[in-house]
Amino acid sequence: MTVAVTDFRELARDLLPQGASYEACIACGLCASGCPASGLFGMDPRRFIRMAALGLNEELSSTPWIWTCTQCKRCMYVCPMGIDASVLVGAARATWPMDKKPSGIVRSCQAQMRDDSTSAMGLRTEDFLEIIEETAEEIRDDDSRFAKLQIPIDKKNAQFIINQNSREPAVEPEELGPLWKIFDYVGADWTYSSKGWAAENFCMFTGDDDVWKSMVETRVDAINELKAKTWINTECGHSFYTMWKGIEKFGLEADFEAGNLISYYAQWIRQGKLPVNSDWNRDNLKFTVQDPCQLIRKSSGDPVADDLRFVAKILVGEDNFIDMQPCRSANYCCGGGGGFLQAGMTSERRAYGKRKYDQIITTKADYVLTPCHNCHSQMEDIGKFYGGDYKVVHFWTLICLSLGILGPNERKYLGPDLAGTGDE
Repeated sequence: MTVAVTDFRELARDLLPQGASYEACIACGLCASGCPASGLFGMDPRRFIRMAALGLNEELSSTPWIWTCTQCKRCMYVCPMGIDASVLVGAARATWPMDKKPSGIVRSCQAQMRDDSTSAMGLRTEDFLEIIEETAEEIRDDDSRFAKLQIPIDKKNAQFIINQNSREPAVEPEELGPLWKIFDYVGADWTYSSKGWAAENFCMFTGDDDVWKSMVETRVDAINELKAKTWINTECGHSFYTMWKGIEKFGLEADFEAGNLISYYAQWIRQGKLPVNSDWNRDNLKFTVQDPCQLIRKSSGDPVADDLRFVAKILVGEDNFIDMQPCRSANYCCGGGGGFLQAGMTSERRAYGKRKYDQIITTKADYVLTPCHNCHSQMEDIGKFYGGDYKVVHFWTLICLSLGILGPNERKYLGPDLAGTGDE
């Protein structure tokens, strides 16, 4: 395969802290030992960095390992020198011809560019609007408590503007309802935008900064135009990072604050607006939490990880919560991020995910809670592949379950042990 060769040694040198040098590296291997992608295609972060220092540019520009690295930044987190190998991986991805990059990632990016919805599922805005109205009508008809439920579109000066992951409206619209019910329950002043409403951004994973920037600009312009005060993503890790980091990286003018849905869950619980409890968990089912790399380590850090645990313990009961180890900012990536789910490298992705599977099984949890679609899909897949019997569930599902407002058709990710709970 012919690729444009990058000078990785020069790029790597720019990543070093002031006064540091590669000659001081003791090759401790912390990066490699903490990376689930180590060994795939005979590569690991330490080898990648050392090869960069030696100027082995052609080899680094052509190794398929760059598509198994999820760019989760755990190597940087544990590195004594703070070297960020994920930036080198991104540079390597950029050198690959478009027709040689994983087709699944490329197709998702191309779908985003076809419509100002920016949906990686290719869902046009007119279809999105039709789906949310049909889904809202079903909720109004099925539950008198939400007879006046409204889904605002292009409302100006709202407190919150929501980016919606396309997965729900495209393939599982029943999963839209729980979040809307939560907003309705707390009296949130919110809106969708009819432009740039989609949350995901797989263009970032192609290594093409120009299209990453384009996707973020579309969304930022739409939010600025509506003059919303706070931008929030649905429970989706990479879509938070791609927007937050994109605004910073490309110097975009954002006339709004970036908010985190999990932290708002925690705030509303503390304020009494979401009076959830664990009374529904009569069988003392056990739960653990997956910290999305894109949301915790790469974006908001341990304060949001603490909010995750606060919400989880209130929902399931403190004695029924078992943490994975390591966790919070030190967590292992599950293998769903970085475009890995779309890359078509199934055997490598599952090998990567074995470490996460072992973590989950060690907790003996019945359920894994995670506010991330890629984490959700990956942990479901490795659980089935390796024979685990745990379920993966969104936070919004358990919040509505606890409040007694979870509809019968909104229980897709609950097992038989919870399928009929909370609807008495």
